[in-house]
Amino acid sequence: MTILGIETSCDETSAAVLKTNKNDKRIQLLSNVIATSLSLHAKTGGIIPEIAAREQVKFIIPVIEESLKVLKNPKEEIDAIAVTVGPGLIGSLLVGVETARTIGFVWDKPIIPINHLFGHIYANFIGENNIQFPAIALVISGGHTDLVLMKNQSSIKWLGGTRDDAAGEAFDKTGRLLNLPYPAGPRIEKLAMDVEKDIYHFPRPMIGSGDFDFSFSGLKAAVFREVQKLKTPSDDDIKNISFSLQEAIFSVLIKKTFKAAKAFNAKSIILGGGVSANQTLRKRFEEKIKIENVETELFVPSKSLCTDNAVMIAAAAIFNPEETDWRKITANPELYFD
Repeated sequence: MTILGIETSCDETSAAVLKTNKNDKRIQLLSNVIATSLSLHAKTGGIIPEIAAREQVKFIIPVIEESLKVLKNPKEEIDAIAVTVGPGLIGSLLVGVETARTIGFVWDKPIIPINHLFGHIYANFIGENNIQFPAIALVISGGHTDLVLMKNQSSIKWLGGTRDDAAGEAFDKTGRLLNLPYPAGPRIEKLAMDVEKDIYHFPRPMIGSGDFDFSFSGLKAAVFREVQKLKTPSDDDIKNISFSLQEAIFSVLIKKTFKAAKAFNAKSIILGGGVSANQTLRKRFEEKIKIENVETELFVPSKSLCTDNAVMIAAAAIFNPEETDWRKITANPELYFD
């Protein structure tokens, strides 16, 4: 089966071609093309939805055409089209959905609608992997922080998520307070590397709650209060705040994830989303596994597959091949784990 994946949920415009054999579901990545309008959003310190959608209108056809160059006869070789239908920015989603609908009609191909959040999980299924089930998956990005249970490759059950700000949002909003470039996560990670002591010890919201939910708005407020006290933070102040922020966020993420892993006897822990590209977070998870002395293996995508991409959307379609007629495909910006 050969699938064309299309992803346009936010500011990236991506297309990819994946192939899998009939006898197994080992995935072969044939192409992965991404265009982004990040440089425009960096100027405003955040994503402007209208600008993102306009840029995607420019990018979508060239990106798809480039991704299909690996095939001799795309119309004949493509079996289905996978497209992100939500959640995301409605203008951006419509660019991808309407393009997929058009190709589906012209080529007479079925479309597989994909939940963007599922995609971040299935980024871990590219190439050779040994994911064992049950598994706990943590999706951490600028807009989402969610824990889910996977009983098998196609079963996803939502356990809990953020009640307000996502982990990535806390990074970006703190970055704005500290006048760091957008997106702030990578910069905060780098600044934190020069610090060894948690000076501020920011609150760990909901770390001891009896559920699997998260909350990071209070943490953001705590950082804001400290920045106000400093008035003009020095370079050392910014580094110390960066370190303490990471410590607070990662402590909660790790505690909740391992709590879920223990509750459901998970054999694997899966990370996905932009925040999972953070090397410090990956190291902390690996250290926790050793400390707990549990037979649980950690899986994290390559950095290039942590941020939004069409590879993960096509991969999700391979394990959830619910083909739909192009007439019935719609964009749903509010779509959650369903």
